[in-house]
Amino acid sequence: MSSTIPQETTSESPSTTTGPDGGGTTAAPERQGEGHQRIISETEEDTNHWLGIGALTFVAGGAGVILKQPALLLAAVVGVAYLAYVQVTTVPAATVRIRRELSDPTPDLGDDLTVTVTVTNEGDRVLPDLRVVDGVPEELTVVGGSARLGTALRPGESDSFSYTLTARRGTHEFKTCDTIVRDWSGKRERHTRFRTGGEVVVTPSLSSTLPMPLRKQTSQYAGRVETDLAGDGVEFHSTREYRAGDPLSRVDWRRYARTGDLATLQFREERAATVMLLLDLRQEAYVRRDEDDLHAADLGINAAGQIFTTLLETGDRVGITALAPQKVWLSPGLGNEHRVKVEELFAHHPALSAERPKGRYSVHLGVRNLRKRLSGDVQVVFFSPLCDDGAVTAAQLLHAHGHKVTVLSPDPTDDGTLGQRFARVERAGRISTLRQGGVRVLDWNPDEPLAESIARASVRWSR
Repeated sequence: MSSTIPQETTSESPSTTTGPDGGGTTAAPERQGEGHQRIISETEEDTNHWLGIGALTFVAGGAGVILKQPALLLAAVVGVAYLAYVQVTTVPAATVRIRRELSDPTPDLGDDLTVTVTVTNEGDRVLPDLRVVDGVPEELTVVGGSARLGTALRPGESDSFSYTLTARRGTHEFKTCDTIVRDWSGKRERHTRFRTGGEVVVTPSLSSTLPMPLRKQTSQYAGRVETDLAGDGVEFHSTREYRAGDPLSRVDWRRYARTGDLATLQFREERAATVMLLLDLRQEAYVRRDEDDLHAADLGINAAGQIFTTLLETGDRVGITALAPQKVWLSPGLGNEHRVKVEELFAHHPALSAERPKGRYSVHLGVRNLRKRLSGDVQVVFFSPLCDDGAVTAAQLLHAHGHKVTVLSPDPTDDGTLGQRFARVERAGRISTLRQGGVRVLDWNPDEPLAESIARASVRWSR
């Protein structure tokens, strides 16, 4: 869908005085325009394009006088006329209205985002040479088109340009848009920076996928996870001696017909799970196959968004935390209000921004702090590319302290070079180590849908 950022206004440029050296003075910053768009800085300066013409005019005039050549004198007169014209021309004010449109103000992670900027001349003078540079957020990269425009606009005329960005997680603000206006002669130019505002919020996909197979556990909440307890359910568990008051629908009538003894059927109880989604946001998780791909940390966050929604829809209690330099914690919960909290976390928490974290992180200390907040019945789904031994250590420590751990690992490795093949072999060894230690690992190839990997793992884990 298309949405227009509310920043469509006209801003008149303030008057700019010229100093003795010919340079323009800077306008007062943060001067409010009409509406949301406003001028935050403005300067006027010489382009120095006419310095050579002035020198040639002087040389031609001098040579014409000395050599008594009318042609050189005529050329000097023409040059003087042009120089006089340059001195009397003035630079038009940047009387423009800037309108920025986004193809989707809330794209999913990794989506292509098209930005269209329309510039309209709202003044009464022609802008003979107008150049516009949009202020692309630092965390986003232009992958198509150009964020620049060079044009000329008559009063009331508009022109536009479009470019494409790759959506990276976090909240990204379009703060400014710069314009350069030159006069007809091109001798002077006016630089104006507008504060336009507007932002794009990029969150992981919160669409549901196939249910993640969870480990058996006992909980006080009814749900979909099978237990080893006999009670209400749909899967047969055992039989016991009939007791007065047992429902007739639970009586084993086949056994009664065969032996004459009354017995009651018992089924395997299903309970709700309490799940903590653990994100690997350390420096080591920010790896990718090539420059055009998402980081493994981004892939893990995107998968976590889908798993979170699925668990919420199946009635499980789910929370989010991370191995990261900055604290990330959302206690397990249920319902729409909890979903809103997760959306806010993904959109605005600094640890989940597109910027790679700085500084070292102690896995042992992080897991120790995490265990203090996890109750004994909490399962952990760990999203990590397993590109270093620290991730393996984290999963092993949680497993050793009684938590059911499932690792969902997006594969960022490739086999294009010897180093890449070596990294792939090392990662395969870490996966094997975890599986041998009783930790489930879903090795996810990001080239295929997450649902297909989950379905394949479900079949393997059910055997």
